Amino acid sequence: MDLACVLTLFLQDLVSSCVNPSIMDIKIGASTWPPQASEDYIAKCLKKDREGTSIQLGFRISGFQIYGNKESGFWKADKQFIKSFSTEDVRLVLRKFVSSNASADLDSDPDCAFASVVYGGSSGILAQLLELKAWFEDQTIFHFYSCSVLVMYEKELTVEGRSSGAAVKLVDFAHVVEGVGVIDHNFLGGLCSLIKFISEILTTPYEYPAKTCPHDTEKNRLCSDNSAME
Repeated sequence: MDLACVLTLFLQDLVSSCVNPSIMDIKIGASTWPPQASEDYIAKCLKKDREGTSIQLGFRISGFQIYGNKESGFWKADKQFIKSFSTEDVRLVLRKFVSSNASADLDSDPDCAFASVVYGGSSGILAQLLELKAWFEDQTIFHFYSCSVLVMYEKELTVEGRSSGAAVKLVDFAHVVEGVGVIDHNFLGGLCSLIKFISEILTTPYEYPAKTCPHDTEKNRLCSDNSAME
């Protein structure tokens, strides 16, 4: 067997070096199905896109876990609740993700205490997203459908004044197709939208309209545990 012709897929545990990482999975693109998909699959994807913010914003939050402390562990939202996130829900959760007072109560105001060191800076999440954007503005080899941007950092390191370990990873490549010389505007548009939301948090970290979330407390079924994101 000619080993030079063997294609190998390598899998990486992105959080293997982390202790208690806060993680958010953000699915990018207003359309999440590839062109060659079946009608049934398109209908399934379109339903999810319409229920969430994919069509409206060009991205949607698919899941997250935010580390509180040793006593409270992680908290994350009920999957059914995440599916119905509004624009204001997305804005609020992106702020809570970098707050010292993040809690399951979506009516509480996030302080965005870690925004400048996690989202900002030369190696922060915004800088990494802008680097990814620059690549998508040039590359025409691939189109990425139903792919996610995974953002993560370690709160404990941030509290201790050390590097937050902020990282951005592109994940989920099951529906990547050939770009045939055309820019992937679907992914690029969603990425630019996400960048705008992150930039607004850095510009006005304390300006958030209080109690605009349309979901009542009972429906905000956020659970706290010490397990990783499912």
